[in-house]
Amino acid sequence: MKYHFLKHFLTITRHRHQVIKNAAHCGIFFHALFHDLSKYSYAEFVTSARYYAGNHSPVDEERRGNGYFSSICQHHTRRNKHHWEYWTDFYYGRVIARAMPYKYALEYVCDMLSASKTYDPKSFSGATTLAYFEARKDRYYMAEGTKEFIEWCLTRYRDLGWAGLRRKDTKEAYERFNNAHPAVAVFDVSLAAGELPPLKGKDIMRP
Repeated sequence: MKYHFLKHFLTITRHRHQVIKNAAHCGIFFHALFHDLSKYSYAEFVTSARYYAGNHSPVDEERRGNGYFSSICQHHTRRNKHHWEYWTDFYYGRVIARAMPYKYALEYVCDMLSASKTYDPKSFSGATTLAYFEARKDRYYMAEGTKEFIEWCLTRYRDLGWAGLRRKDTKEAYERFNNAHPAVAVFDVSLAAGELPPLKGKDIMRP
């Protein structure tokens, strides 16, 4: 398999810089300066370059070629607090999800908007990013307040652009949504819907 080191480096750097620009609009510029630095680590960079696709995350390609397991995702989401997976735990056969703190939830919004623009710049809009989230949100192990806040932010961006995500407004919305729901959600059933994508390559799952 060919490794695309330069292409992957340019993609993640373009994405990171866009996140920082987005964060500046939202009032968390300095917080976002640390965004996704783990992508440049050996553990993530080399494997991501191996599964580089260009128009979507290498995590998807690794999963399909590695029995659905992604070492990239395991390393990345456990080191970057703007991912909802960071705020999940397993206990007595259940998934426990804690509400994401304000800055990380807002960074997640900036991250989603940047990823949409980086991977598909011709089709990018607030509407496409919101549609992406709405199509997947019911399969995310998120505390309800976090989920509602993120959807509110993406809806505001679709309707008003960056003017809809001023710090005063996002702060108030975050507190409103999170005060209306428990800080921790307990999931005792799978949120799975539909079939898993087909595997490819030699690493098909074995018993």
